[in-house]
Amino acid sequence: MNPLDSKSLGPGLYIVATPIGNLGDLSPRAAAILSHADIIAVEDSRVTAGLLRHIGVKRPMLPYHDHNAEGMRPGLIARMATQAVALVSDAGTPLISDPGYKLVRDARAAGHAVVTIPGPCAAVAALTLAGLPTDRFLFVGFLPSKAKARADAVAQVAGIRATLVLYESARRTAACLCALAEGLGDREAAVTREITKTFEEAVTGTLSTLAARYADAPPRGEVVIVVAPPGEAPAASAEDGDAALAEALTRLPAARAAGEVAKRLGLDRKTLYARALAMKG
Repeated sequence: MNPLDSKSLGPGLYIVATPIGNLGDLSPRAAAILSHADIIAVEDSRVTAGLLRHIGVKRPMLPYHDHNAEGMRPGLIARMATQAVALVSDAGTPLISDPGYKLVRDARAAGHAVVTIPGPCAAVAALTLAGLPTDRFLFVGFLPSKAKARADAVAQVAGIRATLVLYESARRTAACLCALAEGLGDREAAVTREITKTFEEAVTGTLSTLAARYADAPPRGEVVIVVAPPGEAPAASAEDGDAALAEALTRLPAARAAGEVAKRLGLDRKTLYARALAMKG
């Protein structure tokens, strides 16, 4: 029978997205998979038990999370040879900001079927609420909690020409926004919270404005921060071209140095070649 027939699941791994707040967002297909899986690998059995009660079923569960994944993984992989194993996180899509990818990797390496049942994801949902460019985005996850490490992480993504999506705890939201404003400049951003729940909210403004808003009154609930990409970079100047040429000429002949700098800075190649010859002469 078809391994995706919910009444006779074939053996393998089923990656099941679960609601991020509103239980009505559980898809019929996800409910069917959870209802018929032989075992469900869960972050917290209490959370998943609540979801199973919502759909009126009971299924065996095994804990699978950051602290026990290495020890639990071999047993789960062995089960997949003959059983349907469902993987869920407490909320949203498994593998997004959690270690589940190793289970997928090992399941595939063992030759087991791997099936995804897509659904809610807080990062994508926040993008739809923020009103910022969505043609290119980078999911950053959680920034480090310590100031120096957080500043270093922000610096690493400062030049990326994409909208940034970050998860953050409510109590650290203001500090995160301050670090982003300092490291990225005062870009447009949105703080989204309680997505799909009764008090769903998306507050927009500049990073500094948002940091001030939440400085003394942290938001409540689950928070996702969305930050606009950087503005257009200023055009390279003749001085920029000279500096780049001087460096390139230490390792390349004039023609190749001019070509490399023209491509990197967007300047005219012929002008650069003439300048390179003058610098060499």
